[in-house]
Amino acid sequence: MQYLISVIDDRTGSATADEMEAIDAFNEQLIADGHWVFAGGLSAPSDATVIDGRGEGTPLFTDGPFLESKEYMAGFWVFEAPDLDVALKLAAAASKACNRRLEVRPFL
Repeated sequence: MQYLISVIDDRTGSATADEMEAIDAFNEQLIADGHWVFAGGLSAPSDATVIDGRGEGTPLFTDGPFLESKEYMAGFWVFEAPDLDVALKLAAAASKACNRRLEVRPFL
């Protein structure tokens, strides 16, 4: 089963050199253990475009989203894990490596 692990932060690209070194080592271990699927950092929400193509008319493109929260998804991992317990254990190690809070959600 695959899990989305969202990195929660109030800034984009804020990892220190030490944090990046720990993240790289963590990623290498994920790959070696067969849990790696994909990972990446995201630009700030202000760089996003929201597209609403619902309905019959022309899709609407707007800047945004406009967040009410100070924190947002600044990056993510996708893990392959046999169950939630393993995914949570991996996410705990990821949280330590990146020094950020994380959210874990299984794919449907």
